[in-house]
Amino acid sequence: MRKTPLVNQQIYHIYNRGVEKRNIFLDEKDYYRFIHDIYEFNDSNPARNLGFHFARLSGNSGKRESRTPRKMLVEVLCFCLMPNHYHLLLKQRTSGGITEFMRKLGTGYTNYFNKKNDRVGSLFQGRYKSVHIKNDQQLFYIPHYIHLNPLDLKYPEWREKKVGSISSSVSYLESYRWSSYLDFIEKANFPFVTQRDLLLKAYESRFGLTYEKAIKGWMKNLNLHLIKDILID
Repeated sequence: MRKTPLVNQQIYHIYNRGVEKRNIFLDEKDYYRFIHDIYEFNDSNPARNLGFHFARLSGNSGKRESRTPRKMLVEVLCFCLMPNHYHLLLKQRTSGGITEFMRKLGTGYTNYFNKKNDRVGSLFQGRYKSVHIKNDQQLFYIPHYIHLNPLDLKYPEWREKKVGSISSSVSYLESYRWSSYLDFIEKANFPFVTQRDLLLKAYESRFGLTYEKAIKGWMKNLNLHLIKDILID
């Protein structure tokens, strides 16, 4: 049993990494598949045959495949995939929604990965971790933290506020496809996967800023201590 129940209309930072910290994404196909699964399994209806019809998730596609309207289990507010772990920011829509969504996502991707790589057994390091977002400060800053994670691959010193050029960091983020960052700055990447309105309207109403300006401002005055309680080791 989970010590803290997951409550409808509440927001949670969800995280998991590969077992033994192994990479869970080995090539582009793996990243695409996981993002596809985030979309596909966010539905209380049974999953369809996953023939990997991914074009409908991309802003580059034309006609979208017809399907029964989804009954979403969660709102996916933002996400980021890293070679050996992932971050999701989820708002629960239905009772047990996050639990069911994460069960489907974890099982579905593990089955795909194991079949592709001729392996058996667990792929993830136990059960996913979840932290409740309790206040506006946490809500405003955790998306920035999630979207800045790719800097670990090129500028790991960013966490100690030692990156000299914010413009270089932002350029790198814009070159990294495997997160919702591009969609947040209105450069269509995987626009159908996330529900961004809540956060984008919050930045506009609270700070009078676009998301791009908000995250640049946070980088200039980086203080991870403000959200240390919702960062997951």
